[in-house]
Amino acid sequence: MNAIHNAPAMHDVTTDMLRAWPLPMPGEDSDKEARGHVLVLGGSREMPGAVILAATAALRAGAGKLTIATGASVAQLVALAMPEARVIGLAETEAGGFQREAIARLDPLADRVSAVLIGPGMQDEAAAAALVHGLLERLQGSDTAVVLDACAMGTLLHAPPGWDPDKCYRFEQPVIVTPHCGEMAHLTGIAKPEIVSGPDARALASAAEWNAVVALKGARTVIASPNGELWQHEGGNAGLGVSGSGDTLAGIITGLAARGATLEQAACWGVALHARAGERLAERMGILGYLAREIPNEIPALLESVAGTQAGDARTIRLTPGETVGRESV
Repeated sequence: MNAIHNAPAMHDVTTDMLRAWPLPMPGEDSDKEARGHVLVLGGSREMPGAVILAATAALRAGAGKLTIATGASVAQLVALAMPEARVIGLAETEAGGFQREAIARLDPLADRVSAVLIGPGMQDEAAAAALVHGLLERLQGSDTAVVLDACAMGTLLHAPPGWDPDKCYRFEQPVIVTPHCGEMAHLTGIAKPEIVSGPDARALASAAEWNAVVALKGARTVIASPNGELWQHEGGNAGLGVSGSGDTLAGIITGLAARGATLEQAACWGVALHARAGERLAERMGILGYLAREIPNEIPALLESVAGTQAGDARTIRLTPGETVGRESV
């Protein structure tokens, strides 16, 4: 895995590249629905804060409407912390996951959400996988973007009934997965040092095998698409390696996808915004010691500075129902 044979060109995620790949923008007279409806599914008795971090980041990235589905034991706490959200309490397993009936509970939302993030703060990998498979089946054929993070990525290790056990699980429709090298080792069975030494090849191979946009996180983050495109981003600082930081990144990506960005575009923009938020916080507070909850607050201003616009002067692209923009290739 140390060499890439017949590798595609590597695209550097720079300011110029992002400005040439503008995000969809709602019209001046549009409402919150035009900015996209995000569903964040996760949390548990031991980790209720993860969905709060991710949901906050999704709104800071520009999504217009928010629903959180979390464990019934912590739903009221989450609702108090996120007054912007509708919060749904789901029945929990003894191991801290969600019971299968959650799929039916969430079914009415399936036709209304623009993007779904599953995983932050979840426990019980097997229960999470069963839930993800059920939701993906319900969303099949829709335009809803799906982002799998943390525990929900274990779906790749728990194929649904009837899947050939000798075959790697493959998503029917592309999704985004956001592993760091340790998580990639868990998902692939490949030793972490081997992944660290060859992240480009591993990201490309996994993206093709899983039919997923893979954001393999690290000091140098590699983003690979199922069709073999490859991007890299270098930036940020050691302070981003803090509890909850990955939840905020997943939330940013999901918020951008809800606005109409493609999976690849949302991943590239999300990784860049997350890193630059860390850089801004480090300038004011020092490299170590800022908190994950502070990262989302940097995103709105960064969206404008990276795009080369200022408040009140953002590029306006009017969207009509069913129309998408910002989906061109790099």
